[in-house]
Amino acid sequence: MEFNDFKALVIANRSCRRFDASRAIEHQELADLVDLARQTASAANMQPLKYVTCRDPETNQQIYDCLGWAAYLKDWKGPEESERPAGYIVILGDTSVASKFWCDHGITSQTMLLGARAMGLGGCIFASINKKKLKDILQIADHLEVMLVVAIGTPVETAVIDPINPGDSIKYYRDESQVHHVPKRKLEDILIRSW
Repeated sequence: MEFNDFKALVIANRSCRRFDASRAIEHQELADLVDLARQTASAANMQPLKYVTCRDPETNQQIYDCLGWAAYLKDWKGPEESERPAGYIVILGDTSVASKFWCDHGITSQTMLLGARAMGLGGCIFASINKKKLKDILQIADHLEVMLVVAIGTPVETAVIDPINPGDSIKYYRDESQVHHVPKRKLEDILIRSW
């Protein structure tokens, strides 16, 4: 893969919050994404992360109810039933393997989203989670800590990056056509020194 192809994949990989719920996710698609996560870097190579995947509609509804959707979109309570994700991947930290998980869950969740985008899917990473309720629903053992939830599905929304100047708002928003705008700082505003 050429750099420009990879850069295009990264740019296309925006958080997706509206999906085509009629397009089911296959077990193998979710398993393939977890397999990508399995092969990513891990602090001290401890590999303490475990995963639960779900594509069952009834359980998906229960997972959905545990998540906080789009905090900056104050008038939006989350996607309509026809626009909800068809699958979820719950990332767990196994405290019997390690006491700290460093940034492993961030690395794996981003890798899975890049993989999903390469498969023609989209997704969103959730840290706003009712973890106790989710553990009860999924019958997750006490030694496993809920780290993140990744929603996966076929996107039905368009997201674009808007360059911003210092002092501009970083809050994402939707325009009147329901295009999702993601403000990003310019390279010259974040690359503060090159030796």
